[in-house]
Amino acid sequence: MVNKKQHLHMCLLCLIALAILSYFVHQRPSLATETKGKVVGYNAVQTGKPPLYIVVVCCGQRVQETLVMIKSAILFNYDEEYLKFVIFTEDGKGDEFREKLTDWREIKPFTFDFEILPLKFPSGNEVEWRNLFKPCAAQRLFLPSLLTHVDSLLYVDTDILFLSPISDIWRFFKKFNETQMSALTPEHENENIGWYNRFARHPFYGRLGVNSGVMLMNLTRMREMKWEQHIVSIHKEYKLRIIWGDQDIINILFYYHPDKLYIMPCEYNYRPDHCMYMSICNMTHAGVKVIHGNRGYFHSDRQPLFKSIYEAMENYQLGSNANTDFLMPLHAALSIPSVNNSSCGKVSNEVLKVANAVISKRYREV
Repeated sequence: MVNKKQHLHMCLLCLIALAILSYFVHQRPSLATETKGKVVGYNAVQTGKPPLYIVVVCCGQRVQETLVMIKSAILFNYDEEYLKFVIFTEDGKGDEFREKLTDWREIKPFTFDFEILPLKFPSGNEVEWRNLFKPCAAQRLFLPSLLTHVDSLLYVDTDILFLSPISDIWRFFKKFNETQMSALTPEHENENIGWYNRFARHPFYGRLGVNSGVMLMNLTRMREMKWEQHIVSIHKEYKLRIIWGDQDIINILFYYHPDKLYIMPCEYNYRPDHCMYMSICNMTHAGVKVIHGNRGYFHSDRQPLFKSIYEAMENYQLGSNANTDFLMPLHAALSIPSVNNSSCGKVSNEVLKVANAVISKRYREV
């Protein structure tokens, strides 16, 4: 009788253990695992939303800058979209990204995932493509064939910060007509200071060209028009006449195919050129949605508005109060005379209009 009771007791314990094990396997979010050089993370089914892909290419000393960009996207993801960051980078840098992003994913579970992929350029001409303009910047020209499972994505340079939800810029995909496959902002707003209309020795889009630092890409349509074949052909013909590498190639392509490009307003790629001489981006009502510290402006005092915004985002601890720990320190920094009196600092209220509104609304609702 005693042995029978002991046997029943052991069976009961085994059933309980199996139930607990089943719960952990099926209910808890699975941690990322590494497979053939890339990170496979949380199941998108858990979120109930399709992923919004944000792609960045990071080479050289750009890891921290890239992480700050990603942090800004997560911070302003108040619509709780499921973000999927795809990072193309050099050997040896993956661990830096993996460590920080895994920590952030514990803070913001089920809101984002990431994938780390190696650089890959066309064989036979790899060195030339890798060194076109900035190291590995041309990688994004080949995304249609590298991400064959992805329909649409947002490509950004590393020196980008989001000041609005990703869903705001993503809505432009729905505004594409039947021929458009990409969206960009103008390179300039004023012909007197435009670069392409004054100096370019090759064709370019429109009157003033386009800037490629923020780029919506419908990869399905790009594959259908054989995008990469056009890119390789343009490079072969114009490589001795281009200055800005991949951006010039993109400009040349859309010169010949203007019907395939949608133009976004300047507040989705706001740069020092928009305010350093005079304010030439009309964002009075909208505010800046995406800010671009190109040419090192996030790290210099030439227009300290850009450095102040970058440093406030860099110092912000993800998961803490965005109003007291990001917005308030930023406004304090912008009130310093050297910042406030600078050309770009004078329009800081307009620049931060949407950021102020989004964060304030968030904490009023809480």
